Formats: sequence, C-alpha cells, structure tokens
Amino acid sequence: MDLNYPAEAEEFRVVVRDWLHANLPDGWFDDGFEMSTDERAAFNASWGEKMVEGGWYCATWPTEYGGKGLSTPQAVAMAEEFHAAGAPMRGDFFGDTLVGPTILQWGTEEQKQEFIPGILRGEVAWCQGFSEPDAGSDLASLKTTAVLDGDEWVINGQKIWTTQGFEADYIFVLCRTDPEASKHKGISYLLCPMDQPGIEVRPIEQIDGGAEFCEVFFTEARCPKDNVVGGLHEGWKVAMTTLGFERGTSSTTGYRRFEKELEIIMDAARETGAIDNPVVRQELMKAYSRVQIMRVNGLRSLSAIVQGKKDKGVSAIGAMNKMFWSEYHRDVMELAMKVLGPDAQVLTGSGVQNVPGYGRRATSDRYPASALQSSFFFSRSETIWGGTAEIQRNIVGERVLGLPRGPRA
Repeated sequence: MDLNYPAEAEEFRVVVRDWLHANLPDGWFDDGFEMSTDERAAFNASWGEKMVEGGWYCATWPTEYGGKGLSTPQAVAMAEEFHAAGAPMRGDFFGDTLVGPTILQWGTEEQKQEFIPGILRGEVAWCQGFSEPDAGSDLASLKTTAVLDGDEWVINGQKIWTTQGFEADYIFVLCRTDPEASKHKGISYLLCPMDQPGIEVRPIEQIDGGAEFCEVFFTEARCPKDNVVGGLHEGWKVAMTTLGFERGTSSTTGYRRFEKELEIIMDAARETGAIDNPVVRQELMKAYSRVQIMRVNGLRSLSAIVQGKKDKGVSAIGAMNKMFWSEYHRDVMELAMKVLGPDAQVLTGSGVQNVPGYGRRATSDRYPASALQSSFFFSRSETIWGGTAEIQRNIVGERVLGLPRGPRA
C-alpha cells in the first residue's frame, strides 16, 4: 500500500470543505449541535436542491453530461469531506450509483439525453429488477420474459427484493429475450416505466415493520423498444457492469459506519456492565480489529486504483471485502444483543432512527425496534444480498488462489 493523494485531490478537498461550511446550517459543526424534528424536515427538503445546484450529485460523471468529471482521488476526497461533516451525499443510489453510470458506459446517445438529466436533478427515482424467487445467486436462471410487439417489449414475470420499488418511476430490469439461448445469453437489460397497469408492486414487510423490499409482478407490462441498454441479448454483460459500480468511491469511508456503530455497542457494554466480562471485552476488541482491517483494505483498494493496477488479485478485492464486512456485521450484531442482555428482548425504539445500512427510518408502532435491534435484523440479510458469502468464497478461491472449480450440477 503506497497511497498519496495527488495535489489535484487535496486542492479539490478544500473546495468541497468550503462549500459544506457555506451551505450547511449555522452551528452544524459545533459540539452538541442538534435540530428539532421540524428543522430536520426543513433541512432534508432543501438539501437536495443545494446539492443539485452545487453539482455534487454524480460529480464523477463527464462534464458533457452534467457532472464535474472528477478523478477517482478527487471523488474519494469529496466522499471523505462529506462524511467528516456528517452531510448527506447521495441522491438516489439506484439512479446515480448504478443505472446512471451503466447508461453512460453502454447506452446510446439518445438514451443518455433522455435519462441522464433526470438522474442528475434527482427528479426520477429508480429501482433494480434483477433477483427472482428462483434466481438469486444464480441470477442467470431468471425467467422473466420480454417479447417484442411492434415498437414495445411486452414483459411477463416476477422480481423480488426490489428495494424502493413502491416509489420508483423506472426499473432497470433483466429479461430473457431469447429463450433458446444458453442461460447467460439471451438476456437483455431494459429501462421500463413503473407507472402502468401491467406492473404491481407489493411491499414485503419485515419483522421490525420495515418494508423497503418489494415484490414486482409484470403482467403484459410495456417497455419502449429503444430502451434496451448495451444491445439486444447483451444484458448479462451490462448487468455485471452495474453490479461493479456498487462499490464506487466508498473505499476510505465505508468502514466508518461500522466504526460508529461499534462505539455505540461499547457504550452499551459500559452501561450494562458487560464491559467487565473478559470474554465480552475480548470480543469487542476483536470487532475493533476487524473494523481496522476494513479501513486498511479500503486504502489498499484505493492505492491499487490510483496506481493503475488491474491484476486478478485487485479485481477480487471487492469480493473479499464484501465477504469480510458482511460476516463481520452479522457477528458484531450478535455480540450487541449479548451486550444488551435481557434488554435485547425489550422493544425500546421511537421516532426516526439512523440504522447502519438502512439510513434514517421511522420506527414502526407495531414493532418499535431500537436502532441496534433493527441493525441486528438487517445484518441477517447482508451475507446474502449483493452476492452471498459462499459465492464470494468461490470467486476468491477460483480466480485468485487458482483452486479447482467446485462440482456443478
């Protein structure tokens, strides 16, 4: 690891910091600063407009499409400054982090002109239509079909675990457009409008009352013929690009949510007296060490990017990191419940809470879980979504260590 930010990144860091100080509310950087519920609501309502005016959403995008054309070190410096200030940075994750960059890489000029401006301005909400009831880790087994009918695709099938499907304007959806091709072939990547009679969205309510995930049913849904990204039957290649964008510029900031949460768990251990248990204390320090490993691995990833390294070891860092942090979070949330002891069985949540991985969410009146309890529930899913831990091990074993492929059915 040999990481030194170039001068352009450090100069840009100052620009970002100055903008944040000029645009965040008075007193934001003071110790003990708090906002009332009404003040927080007003801030949330106005912050998106300020971000758009400042050009901070999608700042890494080329200038000809409305971005700032930032280099990777500049983008990381920007992320670090926003994180240090505790300022919201993202508009629509699925739009500005996933489908937007995918359209920029694979889309036609007409698609870029049609869809990119709405993403940049935060006016169009997106969701991802990849997983199906029988096609999760084995995504290429998907069965949702799209058949061309004149100037439109007719889509039939079902998608599941579709985050924010209930509020999205568009879905980028994988459909089988050539049923005779092998399963990785014959798939196309479509940009389909959600507001139509042929699409039904059903929220999937979680045990703590959250319903961020949805089922999406397509029954003779319609999608314009020209909304295929990357070419007909080339959807698998395009989808792999989309999944690659998930890990973006968070290399030096991603670990910090776990660091902050671990501090909360340690405070709880002091309050409950669990800190005096040598076994618990050892587990807390083990958790601290694992968070620091995340920090160092993030720096390794960024160092490799800055130095232009593209060997197979670097390409698998994403798989290793995903496996590492998801299993860490599962383990540390089990430790958190142990630290809380009998209180872990008592529902003490209220109001709007910040839950790592979820963000800010309102507590359910039916099941008022605390932030730590909600995080515990969420951690159970993290070793599954985004590529299961088992799949990540296969990637590392086969592509990095050169181990023989496991038996295939």
